[in-house]
Amino acid sequence: MQYKNLGRTGLKISVITMGTMTFGGQVNEADAIKMMDMAFEKGINSFDTADVYTEGRSEIFTGKALKNKRHAVILATKVANKVGPGPNDMGTSRAHIMQAVEDSLKRMDTDYIDLYYAHLPDYNTPIEETLRALDNLVQQGKVRYIACSNFRAWQLLKALWVSDKNNLARFDCIQSPYNLITRDIESELLLSCVSEGVGVTVYNPLAAGLLTGKHDPNKAPASETRFAMDAVYNKRYWLPVNFTAVAHLKKIADTHHRNLAQFSLAWVMNNPSITSTIIGATSAKHLEENIGALDLKLTAEEIKACDDVWLELRPPRFFYGR
Repeated sequence: MQYKNLGRTGLKISVITMGTMTFGGQVNEADAIKMMDMAFEKGINSFDTADVYTEGRSEIFTGKALKNKRHAVILATKVANKVGPGPNDMGTSRAHIMQAVEDSLKRMDTDYIDLYYAHLPDYNTPIEETLRALDNLVQQGKVRYIACSNFRAWQLLKALWVSDKNNLARFDCIQSPYNLITRDIESELLLSCVSEGVGVTVYNPLAAGLLTGKHDPNKAPASETRFAMDAVYNKRYWLPVNFTAVAHLKKIADTHHRNLAQFSLAWVMNNPSITSTIIGATSAKHLEENIGALDLKLTAEEIKACDDVWLELRPPRFFYGR
């Protein structure tokens, strides 16, 4: 396993993070613990969950699996999505953050969270209020590092400026979607992170499984897949243009005798701007296969071929920045 510093911090994180979004839903408790044990044995020290995943069961399973390894791992969870019926059961206000962190600590049966994400931008709460609340949690020792997810580049940079101006804990990491058919963060966000020393963890590296090449666009998604269970993912990736791109990418992988899923993961990890790639799995077999992507080194020819597919998806246009 390889490790990188998280942004400009001294925290070392494995280049693969175990994602637990399926735990408590597609994956039962026993299998979840088995997979997390396997991940740890393979050298993965980073585990990612969220309060909203499977109504909190993901946090519970994650906490149980890591109980005897707690000080050897980096445990990340998130706050902001709606978790209750009340108007304050969502967002990144001080009120919700302070309640949500206590709930997450209790579900995971731990005294602290290593990396606490604002899961999405809250357009109804000033970023200074959010950062002051998160800074309080750092000062109290309940959170060690703070981060954000799904923020645009300008939102991240504004947050960094507010932290710097007010001497508050700052976002040391951002979590964004990134894969062979979703590369928009390359235009501004990744450049901003490199410039300001912000770590980058990425989710959906396989486009929710589309980049396994196993799905048939002429058939409805299988019932056990994310596409069938979550309309958001269906709308995000189950598109004719994406299936055309996947067919081209599969041809590239086959030509070089690569497994498409491993090829896709290796491509993400090939980008030096990426700190850690979040890999989810529904079985130990899939987890082991995905970890195998670490052994793949892509050639310049393969990377160029992938770039050509992206240029078909996002043809170059005149860009406002010089």
